[in-house]
Amino acid sequence: MESSINKIHLRGNVGSSRIINVAEGSVVRFSLATNEIIKNRNGALIEETQWHNVVAWSKKDMPDFTLIDKGAVVEVEGRMRYVRYTNADGIEKILPEVLATTLLIKVKE
Repeated sequence: MESSINKIHLRGNVGSSRIINVAEGSVVRFSLATNEIIKNRNGALIEETQWHNVVAWSKKDMPDFTLIDKGAVVEVEGRMRYVRYTNADGIEKILPEVLATTLLIKVKE
């Protein structure tokens, strides 16, 4: 039997970010916008934006999370996961997110 693959590679612009300090170090959660040019039904080119939720844990090979701010260009490698939670109204939700294993940040010049 072949093994499964759960791998994602994204490059885009950060929308918002939040760093959370935990006992094991820190965690960054940020939104990442990716853009694609596609043709609509009329043949006109339009830009389509997709938003992705990304989470990364601090470790030796991770960059300084304070560099992940609005507008920064970030390249992410990781895997998809789905987090279940119950909101304040008692409704169960499923949140898709990318668990990052590698982050590359293009530093603003």
